[in-house]
Amino acid sequence: VSRDGLNQTAQDYLQRERAALSALPLDTLSRIAGLLDDARARGAGIYVFGNGGSAATASHLACDLNMGTRDAGDDRFRVVCLNDAVPTMLAYSNDIGYDSVFVEQLRNFVQQGDLVIAISGSGNSENVLRAVELANDSGAHTIGLTGFDGGRLARIAHTALVVAVHDMQIVEDAHLIITHILYKHFVANSVLPLTMAVSGTPPAPLRVRA
Repeated sequence: VSRDGLNQTAQDYLQRERAALSALPLDTLSRIAGLLDDARARGAGIYVFGNGGSAATASHLACDLNMGTRDAGDDRFRVVCLNDAVPTMLAYSNDIGYDSVFVEQLRNFVQQGDLVIAISGSGNSENVLRAVELANDSGAHTIGLTGFDGGRLARIAHTALVVAVHDMQIVEDAHLIITHILYKHFVANSVLPLTMAVSGTPPAPLRVRA
């Protein structure tokens, strides 16, 4: 592979990446931040899941919100990433079918007022859609992060953020950046200094209310 060829690929990709990010619906992202903050304040469960690259983003979001925004004196996020439960997913997949790996887990947990975040680049993953439908029926608020034309997920989720480009890698990049924007928004209210997220500097001791 020639250096010139790689440079051109990189320039083209970054140009499309910038265009996708500049077109993000920030009003929808602000609404999602508000829903997450409300769920944290109420002690509601937050469930997130996806397949493939979306599963990695879901797991990353759960880690960032649960650990990165912790504060012993304030309300904490209660985020569960369903695709992190690999043995459970394999059991449902083997005994029932892969389309059931998320919905069957949600049946055990989801309650009215919970928040359910479904991530699907295409918006058409059947196992994701089934879980969202159950969450809607259970009185949870559903959020869909999707791409392309939004797929079915954008139509059935209560709140949908669509990265409207027809490139799965750009969509997945944007979804991860969206989760990092949310993290940066909430970390300002954490005892962890913002520099820790960049430098890895150990945090100050957690505050404890008297």
